[in-house]
Amino acid sequence: MRKNLFLPFILVLASFLMSFGKETKNKPDYRLLRNWAASPFKEDTSDSIPDFLRSEVRDARADVFFIHPTSFFTEGDTGAWNADLQDTVVNHETDSRSILFQTTVFNGSCRVFAPRYRQGNMRAFYVFGTPEANQAFDLAYQDVRTAFLFFLKHYNKNRPIIIASHSQGTLHAIRLLQEFFDGTPLQNRLVCAYIVGYQIKTDAFKKLPVGNHPDQTGCFVGWRSYAKGEIPKGAEAEDGNSICVNPLTWNTAEDEASAELHQGIMNGFRTITPHTLAAAIEPKTKILWVEAPGLTNEKGEVMKDLHVYDYNLFWMNIRENIKLRIDTFINAHQK
Repeated sequence: MRKNLFLPFILVLASFLMSFGKETKNKPDYRLLRNWAASPFKEDTSDSIPDFLRSEVRDARADVFFIHPTSFFTEGDTGAWNADLQDTVVNHETDSRSILFQTTVFNGSCRVFAPRYRQGNMRAFYVFGTPEANQAFDLAYQDVRTAFLFFLKHYNKNRPIIIASHSQGTLHAIRLLQEFFDGTPLQNRLVCAYIVGYQIKTDAFKKLPVGNHPDQTGCFVGWRSYAKGEIPKGAEAEDGNSICVNPLTWNTAEDEASAELHQGIMNGFRTITPHTLAAAIEPKTKILWVEAPGLTNEKGEVMKDLHVYDYNLFWMNIRENIKLRIDTFINAHQK
């Protein structure tokens, strides 16, 4: 019987083809578009444009790397500490909420990149600082870091960069900025970091400044939204160790900004309602106090914690500010 001299080659090739694109449980493969919740190289909810902006002139002069908030919830003390990237329930929650309502604020001026990552379970925040929680968030950050390095190497091509995030995403974004931007040459490519919905400690960065002007670049901005008069215990316990930028004025002044500066709340991705809220930075805790009469939840209850609406409340202000900062950045770098 003659030996098939090509058999070893065929077996090796078959093994390679079977493994290509197949990710291990411990290391997501960001060559695969399914591991990006948002990418300009596939159709996803970050491409959505509300009807009232159909005639808007859009471009993509910068790239935004967006780190989404928690969408992995389990009840009680059981279940995994980190999400499975192939969990369809978690992915749907991510895509139909943060990707649709938050990343779309950038699509008028940016290519949008948002990696799926093995996010920490929400319950990790309830035991924050424990070994289990630390391990869960460390694993999540390693995925974010891997995705960012892939983004830099294969997609960004030295274009202007915006880092953006919300909630758990901001926990990881702060770490990413510290490692890759704070006082490094990459800071020169940073348009702005919109790091929203999480405490930004006063000593979080050594060289990266807080944004105090609407057209400032190479800086960061962030806020945490609560109804006027509400002071959460967690923020009170921080003893003022926090930075806040008012998204109506784009500075850290504590004076209340009037509703005249408000360009619009995003309502159900259908309409925008301007001049509906005023906002001020609460002096002691540095949270953002929002005065919006009649702002209620789905049950008709007056809302106090506005965390999930950090982007929606100021959707048009953010969108216009992104354009302004990119214009300023590009004009400065063309000289």
